[in-house]
Amino acid sequence: MKGQYDKAFQAELRDLMRWRRDVRRFRADPVEAAVLDRCLSAFSLAPSVGLSEPWRVIAVESDAARAAALANFEAENAEALAGYGSEKAKIYAGLKLSGMREAPVQLAVFSDDGTAKGAGLGAQSMPETRAYSVVGAITLFWLAARAEGLGIGWVSIIDPVKLARDLDVPDSWRLIGYLCVGWPEIETKTPELETAGWEKRSPALFVERR
Repeated sequence: MKGQYDKAFQAELRDLMRWRRDVRRFRADPVEAAVLDRCLSAFSLAPSVGLSEPWRVIAVESDAARAAALANFEAENAEALAGYGSEKAKIYAGLKLSGMREAPVQLAVFSDDGTAKGAGLGAQSMPETRAYSVVGAITLFWLAARAEGLGIGWVSIIDPVKLARDLDVPDSWRLIGYLCVGWPEIETKTPELETAGWEKRSPALFVERR
């Protein structure tokens, strides 16, 4: 079993996490299949409750599927904008909140809440841990992609039920993330929402002790 990694590796890992950004602006260049496959292999390394491996990944490639997903986002985005007051609405209207028109790769990642794998171990008291497992797997995928130079944008302004219906997935599958993947148009360590004045990142985690 691998012991503690050296200081150089620790610094590089922290730098990788620092450069991991939610990307919404992509170049048009295609992503080679071999590069994407290397990134997707991170899913097989991810932890999961009861070793259930509940992640299900759909590559959204057809014009019809992408058009449906984009229309879904645009409808939800318009509704979200209407819910903000004037000051926030002005900022919100100027935000680019998805790269769905440009990203060469788009993935819909689901949690199979009805999977028999793992026999329910660890999920009987907290069934949501299956979804948490998928989020953990997405995080590893995100870091692997960043290490290859790729960017990922997580689109959360979307109707998950409608998307699941449009993609014709089983009823037991629950949408966790719609991911846009491609080569970033720009490289930055600062979250775009912070640059736009929407919110600021907290300087450090405060841990309560009880």
